[in-house]
This record gives sequence, C-alpha cells and structure tokens, in this order.
Amino acid sequence: MWHPPKVTQAPSEPISREEAKRQCVVLHDDDDALFGALIAAARDYVEWYCNVPLATQTIEVKCDAFCDFYRLPAAPVQSVTSIAYVATDGTEATVAPSDFEGRFDGLEASIIPAYGKQWPVPRNGSRITLTAVVGYESLPPSIKHAMLLWIAEAYEKRENDAPPSWTAFDALLCNHRRG
Repeated sequence: MWHPPKVTQAPSEPISREEAKRQCVVLHDDDDALFGALIAAARDYVEWYCNVPLATQTIEVKCDAFCDFYRLPAAPVQSVTSIAYVATDGTEATVAPSDFEGRFDGLEASIIPAYGKQWPVPRNGSRITLTAVVGYESLPPSIKHAMLLWIAEAYEKRENDAPPSWTAFDALLCNHRRG
C-alpha cells in the first residue's frame, strides 16, 4: 500500500504567461497576476483529472512492502533517485541502482529486481521510501492544448457554469488519464 506522496521539489508551471495571454488574445499586462493564478489552477485541475503529475517534480513516497513496486503510485516516472529501507538489523539501507530495473512505460510505471537479484528483506513494521523524479519532461501537445482551453474559458467566463457532459477538454485528455 502506498502512502500519500511528499513533494520535495516544487513543480514549475508547464505553460508560460505569454502562451496563456496569446490563447486569450490579451495584449495588456493588467491581468498578469490573474493569468498566473489561472495557469496554476489549470495545472492543478488537469493533474487531478488525469491523476498524473504534469510538471517535473521530485517526490518521496512510502510503502509497506517491495511487492508494491509492481505499480508505482505516480507516473510518468523519469528516474529513481533512491530506494531506502530499514534492514532487519535496524540499520538504514538503500537498494543499489544495479539491483533494480525501472520500467517506465508511459502511465504504468513499475520497478522490478534486476535479473538474478531479489528484493532485500526489510524490518517488520518499517516503511520503504522511494524518491523519484516524476512528470513529463516535455508536455504532450494535447495536454497543453487542453490546459489552454481551460484557461481561456476561465478567463472569459469568470463564474460558475453548468459543465457540459463532454467537451474538447475531455477529448484531448482521455488518453492521458491514469486509473
């Protein structure tokens, strides 16, 4: 079982203020603070909708057993920084990078023991800590376009409206959702 992640490096925004203003056809600087807030809100909403981190960030997650590594709680994964655990004798230990293999296939990431290796035995009741870099190195164009659509609509309407059942936003993001 995975426990909630702790973000150790804050994400950067995947869309610039200039891109958002161009999408909304805004030529003045009066609403720059609003655009900053809309960009952050759009990233937050798309991350929730797709259940994936968009911007590159370093996270630390904990689990109870190495069998949990067959499906990581966050994807896409760019790299693994460390895997730490408490050994049976009570000492802090890490798994050597040569002892595991990352399978970072899009939205279904996993870590398995390297060929001929096996996971070490952790102390009973202790947690295993995975530190990894997650998020997209380069945001897919469909996600970026969906975020720009969301920003443009939020800038134009600025109020609550009954959400339609299916939109271009949904169509652009349906292949990027992780269940």
